[in-house]
Amino acid sequence: MATARCAKFLLQKSTRGFLFSPRTMPAFSRPPLSRAHRLEPTDDELYQRTTVNIMQKEGDGTVLVHSYSPAGFNIDGNRVFGPCALLPPAILQWNVGSHEDITEESVSLFHMVEPRIEILVLGTGAKLERLNPTVLALLKRKSIAVEVQDTPNACATFNFLMSERRVVAAALIPPVVNKALQVTEE
Repeated sequence: MATARCAKFLLQKSTRGFLFSPRTMPAFSRPPLSRAHRLEPTDDELYQRTTVNIMQKEGDGTVLVHSYSPAGFNIDGNRVFGPCALLPPAILQWNVGSHEDITEESVSLFHMVEPRIEILVLGTGAKLERLNPTVLALLKRKSIAVEVQDTPNACATFNFLMSERRVVAAALIPPVVNKALQVTEE
């Protein structure tokens, strides 16, 4: 009611020599805003627009293995020497020398992290090696699926699972070059 009187008064005053901006008129022709009022696209004229400045770009949390060698791995441009544990977005040194050093203690890191990982991809080096059954039983009790592969295939599997946005971790041992198969000239 008061809004209608104001609009009527302003219209009368505008005919007597007062000039009003057309921007102010829509404000008086609408009902007053209340807490339950839904903003419409035209309501932006009444308020300042909100702006957001991104100070630091946040990564999407994916980590990919770009290459591997007997010395270590190239993971998203980071050179990692020796065995490593990938708990995206973290890259950690993993204190094992070979598949024989993979124990319940060395995999304890993977079942203590939050959010809980779904799949652990284990790369055992240049070829697929059997793991201690107690290690696999521990991970099964902790509801972690385990994929044991040679390191080249483990890297590819890890990258594939990361691209599917799965909650995955990897434990990778660099593949050692087997010199027994190299041909030497005499």
